[in-house]
Amino acid sequence: MRVAVVGGKLQGVEACYLAKKAGWEVFLIDKKDGVPAQGLCDEFYLWDVTKQDAQLSALFQKVDFILPALENKEAHAGLIRWADKLDVPLVFDRASYEISCSKIDSNQVFRETGIPMPKLWPECTLPLVVKPSGSSGSDGVFKVRDREDLEKLQERPEILETWVVQEFVEGPSYSIEVIGWQGHFTCYQVTELEMDEHYDCKRVLAPAGLDFVLENEFVRIGERIARHLNLSGIMDVEVILHEGQLKVLEIDARLPSQTPTVVYQSSGINMVEILGNHCTQVQGTRKKEWPGNRGAVYEHISVSMDAVKVCGEHIMSEAGPLHLIPDFFGADEAITNYCPGKKDWVATLIISGADRQEAWEKRCRVIDQVRQELSLDHYIDLLPEG
Repeated sequence: MRVAVVGGKLQGVEACYLAKKAGWEVFLIDKKDGVPAQGLCDEFYLWDVTKQDAQLSALFQKVDFILPALENKEAHAGLIRWADKLDVPLVFDRASYEISCSKIDSNQVFRETGIPMPKLWPECTLPLVVKPSGSSGSDGVFKVRDREDLEKLQERPEILETWVVQEFVEGPSYSIEVIGWQGHFTCYQVTELEMDEHYDCKRVLAPAGLDFVLENEFVRIGERIARHLNLSGIMDVEVILHEGQLKVLEIDARLPSQTPTVVYQSSGINMVEILGNHCTQVQGTRKKEWPGNRGAVYEHISVSMDAVKVCGEHIMSEAGPLHLIPDFFGADEAITNYCPGKKDWVATLIISGADRQEAWEKRCRVIDQVRQELSLDHYIDLLPEG
């Protein structure tokens, strides 16, 4: 199968990695050169999908489907036009995406469906978290710790009126993907998320370790949201386990980064392959053959002259073209800009084991090997500020 992946940043890395694992031919398109996914595709094209172009048209006509891997509404609109004009399948649910792009609109969905979520200000107490309605992840998010911070916030009515202000809840974070197609909704493996000091995801682990009751509740939450949206494509749901209850933080109705690779490494299920097979009406999806779910650790590191630091995934987005290297300092694989002799580099370590404990012990040996072989004095792994 041939797929056109549009967008070469972190979602593009995810798309290209999993498409290649499916054995497909991958054509990557981005209007910028030097994007991270550029080293993970078969062919790269420096094109703008919002413009009419004969070469772009020719490429789209020879692929089996188009997979957007970016958050740009003009590009999405351009891809919808191309798909309609050329009758090429496009894996994108515009209506669900528009809702998930707005935390205000998403919160309304949670209220309508009875989904537990952090309380909104002023119906809660300090501390608070303040989030731009139109950003995903940790972009622009800040914490209101005390009355002094609150008074400063109240001096900015434009934020109170257009941003999401809600209670700050603490606890472990989890994610689940849902694929909806023709009225059927399937939830996949739950993964656990760990954050750096800036609340950016630095590490994903599987299996997540949620107990049976909570995992089933998470599946019901994912299915309920997907059904309400009538999802046609993929969505991820992020929650925090706070005082024994799962509370939904956000949804994103597009291909996420990080977690699908972890699900693939742990369960053998390739969600990009499932999406492609759905939209091209191919029956059946290959699955890695192993009993149960293996352990998987997916972690971002930054290496400098004297230290290795575990960081949020933002470090990968500006690292230039990345490459997949097997057996990387003992890791199964790494997606990295490393080359021998390079002093400053970044990597996403992909590590698996028979179970999560074995995968974690292997991960620790990888970090030790990186430090030993490169004579690095320091190891840094910071937690979010309390």
